[in-house]
Amino acid sequence: MTAQDVRAAETGDARLPALAQELRRRGFAADGTEDLEALWRSGAVPASDLADAVAFAYALPRLTFAEVQERQGLTEGLSRRYLRDARIYPFDRDGALAAAVANPADDMAIDSVGLALGAPPQLAVLSFEEIELLFERDAEAAAASPSAQPSTAADRAETVEALQDLARGAPIVRSIDQLLERAIETGATDIHIETGREEVRVRFRVDGRLRVEQVLPKGLAAGLISRVKILAGLDIAERRLPQDGRSNVKIGRQEADLRVATAPTMYGETAVLRMLLKDARLLDFERLGLSPRDRATFEALLAEPHGIVVVTGPTGSGKTTTLATALAVLNDPARKIVTVEDPIEYQIAGIHQTQIKPAIGLTFATALRSFLRHDPDVIMVGEMRDKETAAVGAQAALTGHLVLTTLHTNTAADAVIRLADLGVESYLIGASLRGVIGQRLVRRLCERCKRPDAAADDDARAFAAARGLTLAAGASFHRAVGCSACGQSGYRGRIGVFEALRVDDAVRSLIRERPDPTSLQRAARDGGMTSMLEDGVWKAGRGLTTIDEVLRATG
Repeated sequence: MTAQDVRAAETGDARLPALAQELRRRGFAADGTEDLEALWRSGAVPASDLADAVAFAYALPRLTFAEVQERQGLTEGLSRRYLRDARIYPFDRDGALAAAVANPADDMAIDSVGLALGAPPQLAVLSFEEIELLFERDAEAAAASPSAQPSTAADRAETVEALQDLARGAPIVRSIDQLLERAIETGATDIHIETGREEVRVRFRVDGRLRVEQVLPKGLAAGLISRVKILAGLDIAERRLPQDGRSNVKIGRQEADLRVATAPTMYGETAVLRMLLKDARLLDFERLGLSPRDRATFEALLAEPHGIVVVTGPTGSGKTTTLATALAVLNDPARKIVTVEDPIEYQIAGIHQTQIKPAIGLTFATALRSFLRHDPDVIMVGEMRDKETAAVGAQAALTGHLVLTTLHTNTAADAVIRLADLGVESYLIGASLRGVIGQRLVRRLCERCKRPDAAADDDARAFAAARGLTLAAGASFHRAVGCSACGQSGYRGRIGVFEALRVDDAVRSLIRERPDPTSLQRAARDGGMTSMLEDGVWKAGRGLTTIDEVLRATG
């Protein structure tokens, strides 16, 4: 009877000879770590069974995770990355130098560790997963230590390595991947990872509203934030200052751009991931939700050979998506289209897009002025923030270019006043401005659970009568109910409410005389413009949203 047979008899585990024979058949002893690790990762053999078979084949002690966890690790002064890649964990075993290994066949790595430690270690076997957990525990402790902030180059290198080890761990990688997948499933636009006093809270912004998605142990904070930083190409050792970055990721079959921002808080760092799906189908007029009248007005504005077209609304009202949709409509080989943005949110093939960099002097104004020498037909300026940008944009519009831009104002008529406040002369506004699209986003009723509601119908009709609004024939108002498809909110997705102001002769005359929002609004309505409130009530009457949502968005 061989020593292995004796060992099998002692353990009472009849599986060991068969497993050891299978490992030999696969040639792991000759080929080293790669084949054995590939076997583990394939899932063909459970990690614990694989470790049992390895210990049996080499007649080595098979320790448990708990037995090694309570011992003092001896990784200080060694490269944790090398040890982790080699699946070797040195530790003190009752005063003797020992090492937990996943593959005793890796003689080169074991000898290297012995040389670094000054003596060959006593070997014992742990599974791949158990050794991974030991390194994650050490990295987590190092990252959370009060002295973890590096003071010297050597300290910094050690901290970076610890954080990288933590972020590369399977549980952390899996957690971030699952968060991204869940965000895609729920239609979230932002993921907030917030470190609190006793836990890590993960919130999703879905349909403009934040909701708690998950609460995780505080110990995962350093690993999660470090993993996000690695994805965005940020400095994982810098935890005292805010950082910004971006990344392109593949989530299932979806490709998405991630904009990542991190910041220090009282209890640790927080990270926000803005998700932008790369899907050409998103940039379509049908998805914007423009009414037939507003769509016709917008398309007429985009057909203008030159002039300024402004999209206006507060932050988060969908202005960038509307502009990107307009560019997608205008995108044609016969046109040269250039953009200057901060940041570039939608990447559109065939369009020349530039990210501003104020630190090196590349501002909206300087980029816009430079673009005029590139023979463009259409110019998109992400936002008119100052007098210089507005003035150059107005001049570009007067010299034969179609300029698309955004402003932060409450109504379409207010955009005229804002341009005047930026220092653009009224005659330049009147000559260059072609139209303004004002917009807000309202939550769309869930198609699965919305219900017609007599009380909501009565309230809506009373409201419309009080405001002098005319309801469409057959208007029917609904209420939000809530179901599993919409997360019990009653809403799923968002739709825009718009007002499209076209600058006709009457409006142009008022701009040149004395820009006043009330008179401009009145003249625009006389010219056929419907307000965002009217558009919202019309959409509520079609069962797309509720009056409450319209009032929340439009005030």
